[in-house]
Amino acid sequence: MNTAPVILITGAARRVGAQIARHVHEAGANVVLHYRNSAREAQALADTLNAARPDSAWLVSGDLAADGVPEAVIAQTMAQAGRLDGLVNNASSFFPTPLGQIDLAAWHDLIGSNLKGPLFLSQAAAAPLRERRGAIVNIVDIHAERPLRHYPLYCAAKAGLLGLTRALALELAPQVRVNGVSPGPVAWPEDGQFPPEERAQIVRHTLLGREGTPADIAGMVRFLMLDAPYVTGQIIAVDGGRSARL
Repeated sequence: MNTAPVILITGAARRVGAQIARHVHEAGANVVLHYRNSAREAQALADTLNAARPDSAWLVSGDLAADGVPEAVIAQTMAQAGRLDGLVNNASSFFPTPLGQIDLAAWHDLIGSNLKGPLFLSQAAAAPLRERRGAIVNIVDIHAERPLRHYPLYCAAKAGLLGLTRALALELAPQVRVNGVSPGPVAWPEDGQFPPEERAQIVRHTLLGREGTPADIAGMVRFLMLDAPYVTGQIIAVDGGRSARL
């Protein structure tokens, strides 16, 4: 019987989510990799992890903003892995919504991926996580507390996730720990939202004077998930000190 903890990571096919999966897997956990559109990348990552340790990675898919999908993802996780010890709410949409241009499509996308999905996933996962005395880690954002111009809806969604993190820590105590990680300049968007000079300016306002890496975020998630039994209700910035100047 496999006694390794099982951790579900949303948005795990690429970038920060994939690095989180690699980190917790390397630490001995089995992983359930959620994806929405990146099936090929998710399958390749699962194949790599299973080659390193057989029967240690599974796949689930779905749009977490859609009604009923979070519950289905948890049901699929339990059917495949048989247990759930940890949930990492990493999946996220990110794009600008200047005031005056916000529409319902943007609302459903940004609120759905950044707040609705994590809420209903956590609710569906509460019973198995309580049984395992598990943990939830939410990927928040430093702009949940210090807004980014032209991104009011994204910032509001992440502010909601920050509040949800602390509320869930209260609701699920003492069996389940709930914490958040707030990244700074790590893994820039791939669609050119931040041109080179704007990126350079952001880095100049970072106390450590450099960008972070997905491994920086993954290391903190691994710590909160597996090595912090007396930490709950906390939001930890992993931002090179950028938020100290905002």
